[in-house]
Amino acid sequence: MSSKELLYVEDALGHAEFLAKQCQDAVNTLQDTTLKNQAQQLVNKNREIFGRFYALV
Repeated sequence: MSSKELLYVEDALGHAEFLAKQCQDAVNTLQDTTLKNQAQQLVNKNREIFGRFYALV
């Protein structure tokens, strides 16, 4: 993997981690069950994406 590709993967990891944290914050503060479930699904998806990018390194 080239250094440029590695930088891209690191950037993608940071974005996935940030989005998962933002969605988790929403899960912790939302009262509406439907919205809370939707936010939790986004948390799970971003963690999955993080894992896929992490596996590249």
